[in-house]
Amino acid sequence: MLTRGIHFCAIILAVLALVPAGAHLLELPNKIGLSQADYFTVQAIYRGWSLLGIVLIAALLASLALSVLLRGQGAVFALALAAFLLMAATLVIFFVWTYPANQATQNWTVAPENWQALRAHWEYAHAASAILTFIALCCLALSALLVRR
Repeated sequence: MLTRGIHFCAIILAVLALVPAGAHLLELPNKIGLSQADYFTVQAIYRGWSLLGIVLIAALLASLALSVLLRGQGAVFALALAAFLLMAATLVIFFVWTYPANQATQNWTVAPENWQALRAHWEYAHAASAILTFIALCCLALSALLVRR
């Protein structure tokens, strides 16, 4: 019963983590070509979104707990572990590309000379994270379907 509860939590948290990531992915085509003034204006809508990092950390921990509980169960374990590693990869992407862009632009309130390169890093990093989060969600859902009762 504990494993089923953790499985459920891991899936729900992955879904919740996908919501903001998916929003970033879907807005990319409309934002990537904006002028500096327009882009910086639009970026202001993300103020406060950093709190959503709590959801990602919770999803990461839930998928780790699930992996531990499912160890030794073959494909079910491998899928849970893959979900954990994919969620962890989104954090790596954040700290390698997104966070430095946020810092260099003081959360998109200051435009350094290389703001366009920073924009590309920020946008494509979020797109990659959305794709990885979706794949992690698929791994969790598939593992739930395959788990032995």
